[in-house]
Amino acid sequence: MLYIVRHCKAAGQQPEAVLTADDLLQAVQLAERLAALPIERIISSPFLRAKQSIEPLAERLGLQIKIDARLAERVLAVPERPDWLAALKLSFDDLDRCFAGGESSRAAMHRASEVASEAMAHSANASLLVTHGNLMTLLLKRFDDRIGFGKWQRLTNPDVYRISFSAERAEIARIWDA
Repeated sequence: MLYIVRHCKAAGQQPEAVLTADDLLQAVQLAERLAALPIERIISSPFLRAKQSIEPLAERLGLQIKIDARLAERVLAVPERPDWLAALKLSFDDLDRCFAGGESSRAAMHRASEVASEAMAHSANASLLVTHGNLMTLLLKRFDDRIGFGKWQRLTNPDVYRISFSAERAEIARIWDA
């Protein structure tokens, strides 16, 4: 089983953006709500906001946080586009679309899927992946092609999904209510 967590709100979008005091409280609340789940392993984006979002849970469960750069947020374009929202929608409509200096949705989905596949092959029964909204949506899309831009628009900070597997398919369930 996989749990996928989108980080709590942060003071910015840069890799070193921190959680504010209110957001740190949100991370504690996230830990309280996830502590009863059968999580045996935590893998996080290297971005500070992702690590800070899951540290209270890791401490509570006595687990180390494994950092994996493949869970870092996708770069849509460099420099950032003034029409970034329209560009993001286009990138969900055409997974191979790649803007200058950026990464295509397909490439981002592939790297996140590698982490998910490795987590599923691990001896832990349940792993938790901590990432960012765009990459989270693309990872969910890997398991259900109907997921796209609209799902991204409805994500919250934080947000949590569970993916359970049967012989036939993956079952995706949102387990966070904001």
